[in-house]
Amino acid sequence: MMHEHLYYPTGPGVYGNLSESFTRLYLAGGVTSMRTAGNANGYGELGIARAIARGEKPGPWIDATAPYLQGPGLDIGQMYELKDAADARRMVSFWADAGATSFKAYMNITRAELAAAIQEAHRRGMKITGHLCSVTYREAAALGIDNLEHGFFVATDFVRDKKPDVCPGQNVGAAAMDTVAPDGAAFDALMRDLIAHHVAITSTLTVFQTFTPGQPMPRGLEVLDPILRKQFEDFYAQVQHAPSSAFGNAFARDRAMELRFARAGGVLLAGTDPTGAGGVIPGFADQRQIELLVGSGFTPLEAIRICTLNGATYLGRADRIGSIARGKQADLVVVRGNPAANISDVENVELVFKEGVGYDPKKLIASVAGKVGLF
Repeated sequence: MMHEHLYYPTGPGVYGNLSESFTRLYLAGGVTSMRTAGNANGYGELGIARAIARGEKPGPWIDATAPYLQGPGLDIGQMYELKDAADARRMVSFWADAGATSFKAYMNITRAELAAAIQEAHRRGMKITGHLCSVTYREAAALGIDNLEHGFFVATDFVRDKKPDVCPGQNVGAAAMDTVAPDGAAFDALMRDLIAHHVAITSTLTVFQTFTPGQPMPRGLEVLDPILRKQFEDFYAQVQHAPSSAFGNAFARDRAMELRFARAGGVLLAGTDPTGAGGVIPGFADQRQIELLVGSGFTPLEAIRICTLNGATYLGRADRIGSIARGKQADLVVVRGNPAANISDVENVELVFKEGVGYDPKKLIASVAGKVGLF
């Protein structure tokens, strides 16, 4: 899975470091390899990735992303704010030396800063993704970015009067999707441009589901600290009774766009993004992401491939992981049922094997139940 985190929103503008509990939950849900698409805990996330690789802790293999490449504008105290392009290059170099293996550009970054970060990451043989706003998808593709996050929800290519290097607002891209038909010429041109530049798109339907009226209550809330659980349940109730939502139409349009992008030959990846207002629970949400892809129009086997082999191929690890074949690493998820026929069977995880070592998902979940939010 390609858009995971080891932190969770625990207060206004605050992300708690939940590396210990989240890695267990990911593994319990069947995630044996993942990328952290954004780091809010600095060395802590790199350290747990190393500990898991050494066999000292249970958890998935982690492609550990460096702290966000972000300019001024969000006022999140856990994020460093870039000064200029030279600073962006220096930051990539610093965190690559510290052990990060991936990079992510964020909402308030200039084209010059993004270009410098891409060049330095590529010089070191690493890839860079982005949750963008100030830079459009087309601009990022032209600069050489490898991956773009959140499907097409955050693309500002369709925002009228978009100013260069300025984010027009966090949800403006989603609102602008109302003016773009998934089968229309404007989206077709953007889609073709991304495919021509070999830019992968990561679907993160699970986080946007929490903002969309009419969607079911997420599974797995019982593992949360009671305060955090109540906090999300109150938010969910507000969403269901809201007179309107910026994501109501956008949720359906993005799903159609992701399907069309993949059908046209684009590389679609998937992840969950446990941020927003909460409610996206590792492991449980990863299973839900596969189900949502099927609901978008993918076959069960296509959805499973997006969440397994596509990610492994993007990471350059398909010779070892991502599918079941003789000679590959023994990363296996044993489920009760047949997800190829009934995708909801993916929820019935009985055993998880990581590099041939078996883990009991019930015991992993029980070890953190009611305490997720504390560690």
